[in-house]
Amino acid sequence: MSKITNIDKVKSVHIRQYIRYLRERGKYTVVANEKSKEINYPDRRNDVGKKISDTTIANYLRNIKVFFNFLYREREIKTNPCENIENIKPQRKKKPLLTREEIKKVLNAMDITTFHGYRTWIQTRLILDTGIRASECCALRPEHVDFDTKSILIENPKNKQQRYVYFSYKMSTDLKRWMKYRDRFSDSPYLFPTTRGTQLDVRNFERALRQAGRKVGVEIHPHQLRNNFAKYYLLNGGDWVSLSRILGHSSVEVTQKAYLDFTDQEIGRKYQKHSPLNNLDI
Repeated sequence: MSKITNIDKVKSVHIRQYIRYLRERGKYTVVANEKSKEINYPDRRNDVGKKISDTTIANYLRNIKVFFNFLYREREIKTNPCENIENIKPQRKKKPLLTREEIKKVLNAMDITTFHGYRTWIQTRLILDTGIRASECCALRPEHVDFDTKSILIENPKNKQQRYVYFSYKMSTDLKRWMKYRDRFSDSPYLFPTTRGTQLDVRNFERALRQAGRKVGVEIHPHQLRNNFAKYYLLNGGDWVSLSRILGHSSVEVTQKAYLDFTDQEIGRKYQKHSPLNNLDI
C-alpha cells in the first residue's frame, strides 16, 4: 500500500489496492489502536485471520465513496477517485429457517432455574415473537410493555424515532411471570437487567444464546431469531407493509430486500397454504 497523506493524491488505483488488501489480510489482524487489544482481545476470537466477507468489504467501499463524493461536491478535490470504482455486490446467502424442533432444543438447553438462564430463555422467546433487535430487547423497560394492547414501545435513542411491536397471548403470560420473578431479585429500571441491576450488554445475551445452541448442535444468534420471525410472519400469511413497520425498516423495499431469500421448500409451503384449489370449495 502506498503511503499517502494528502487527500487530493488519492487515485482509483489506491482504492483498488485497498480492496485487494482487505481480501488478503483476514479478520481482526489489524487494529487502529494497539491498546484496544487489551480490551477486545481480537486474537482470542474463533474467526481471527479468516477471510473478510464481501458484505463487509462492500460496506467499507460504500463509506469510502460517501466520503470522496462529499469532498468532490465541496470542491475539496478536483477529481473523484471513486467515480470508476464499481460497487461490490455480495452474493446473498439464503438464511435457513430454524425448525420447530431446533427452537425447542435451544430453549430446553437453557437452565431456567437460574436468573441468567431464565432471562436468556424469555428474551429468546420475545425476539422470536416480536422481531425486535437484541439491542432493543436489552434496553427495554417495564413501562414500555402494555398488556392491554399487547404491544411494546420501542425507542431509538439515536434518531429519536419510536415504533410499536406486538406480542402474542402466550408471550403475555410469559412476560407477566418473568416480571414477577424479576421483581423478587431486582428493582432495576430495565426489564432484563443483570444481577447488579445494570443494563444487560447485548454481547452477553448473544454469547448465552450461542452457548445454548452449541449444547444441542444448533447454530443460532440473535439476528437469526429476528430473521426467523420475519420469515414465519410471511409464511403464515403476514403482509410486507405491516412487517416493515414492525421491524422498523425505512421502507417496504428495504424489508423485501432483506427477506426475499426464501428457499424453494419454504416457497412450496407458502404455496400450499395459499393455493386457490386448496382454498376453494370446488
